[in-house]
Amino acid sequence: MRGFEVGVILSIIFYVVGLFILSIVIETAVRKGINSSVIGQFLEKKYGIKEDNKSVFDDNLDHDK
Repeated sequence: MRGFEVGVILSIIFYVVGLFILSIVIETAVRKGINSSVIGQFLEKKYGIKEDNKSVFDDNLDHDK
């Protein structure tokens, strides 16, 4: 029984890590897709809008601000 419990826990951990990595990939793809689209380029040109908002994933814990 103990091996079964460890296997279930490892499966849950791998699932959560996989979802985390997938969310990073999707966020990056959407952000780059919007910025390189015609509408995104039009908004940058017309309004000078440039999104410099940092994501939670962009933080570097080694640099204090």
